[in-house]
Amino acid sequence: MPEAQFTKERHIRYFLRCLKTFLPDLYTSNDSNRMLLAFFSLAGLDLLDVLESKTTPEERQGYIEWIYHCQVRSGGFRGFSGTDFGDEIRTRDNEAWDPANVPSTFFALVILLILGDDLSRVKRVECLKWLPKMQRPDGSFGEVLGPGDNVEGGGDLRFCCFGAGTRYLLRGRSGAGLDGVEDIDVDKLVTFIESCQAYDGGMAEGPFCEAHSGHTYCAIGALTFLDRLSSGSEKVQLISPGSEKYESLVRWLVSRQTTELGEEDDSEDDSDDGTSEANIAQDLAEAVAGLSIDESIVKLLAIPPPSENSLHWAGFNGRCNKYADTCYSFWNTATLEMLGKLPLVDAAGNRQYLLEKTQHLVGGFGKGVGEPPDLLHSYFGMVSLAFQGEQGLNRIDPALCATHRTVQRLHALPWWRGTE
Repeated sequence: MPEAQFTKERHIRYFLRCLKTFLPDLYTSNDSNRMLLAFFSLAGLDLLDVLESKTTPEERQGYIEWIYHCQVRSGGFRGFSGTDFGDEIRTRDNEAWDPANVPSTFFALVILLILGDDLSRVKRVECLKWLPKMQRPDGSFGEVLGPGDNVEGGGDLRFCCFGAGTRYLLRGRSGAGLDGVEDIDVDKLVTFIESCQAYDGGMAEGPFCEAHSGHTYCAIGALTFLDRLSSGSEKVQLISPGSEKYESLVRWLVSRQTTELGEEDDSEDDSDDGTSEANIAQDLAEAVAGLSIDESIVKLLAIPPPSENSLHWAGFNGRCNKYADTCYSFWNTATLEMLGKLPLVDAAGNRQYLLEKTQHLVGGFGKGVGEPPDLLHSYFGMVSLAFQGEQGLNRIDPALCATHRTVQRLHALPWWRGTE
């Protein structure tokens, strides 16, 4: 079979359209997540190494100003400007109607770094004073502060990752300029994350829930952020090679690679000739009725072994017994990259799946086979390819989900150099 091609120029045009023109009406419900959409658009162009050549300095400065307009004066960033009713009428009593948002704060900071901003206008101290207020007694993080400073929103591993990531970005290794600023409770956060590991090794949204690749990425991302700022020698078992927790997690992640792609089939034809799933199940039930266990086993339908052709495309799913999905190529490979175990996957199969099955003709990537492109799957599809060294893509940090150039800008900040 001919080698699959990464259509870089089409992807550039796709991300430029998303950045500079109106998005399709399906994005309307995501208006309050505009900070996230901005991240995908700008980070996508940066990953393609064309952000500075395809946008002007004036445009990039305009994006920076919009992000700072979303900064809340008491610390953190809102998800979009639609809730801003003005600092002049903002009071302690009404600020809960225009709250800072934990995920949006993380993405706002990363976008500023991608755009080359020095974060000098970020209310760093205020943000780091606000962050511990977002932590619940069990160690998890919420999304926003509601009336009476009550923590509102979800409490799963996504917010733990963004909370730890914001701390990583603003606290820095030296913690310069933060005397007297309360830190989050790191031990409680680690304990909560550890409690989310399911019986099969993957990480769930909370204790005793089903393992999921997205939450697994968030768990290991949070621990990676914490570990990068840790001065102690004691390692968390989940990210310590050789420990039972680590090994079971790696096995679960590697097991997520699948050749079940969910391709479109002729289901209508099946129903016409009487071979629908319901009919097959009924025929099987009738065939084994009254038989002994051994006889029943003999009567079971034969499952053909995988063919060489079916193994050519191997994407990833997010849970057991699910079809492959573009974004799970990211969630799983990024987590394995953080754990130092990415070589365990079938990189060629993942590449063929992404480029031949979900890469779209107009640029971008769809969620699954035959689906139209969207920003989230387009960015995550490219990031997974970048981990595998795809030509035309920049190197990327798996925890920050941004290019190494962005990480270098972060580490050049005063509070990282210890010169503030």
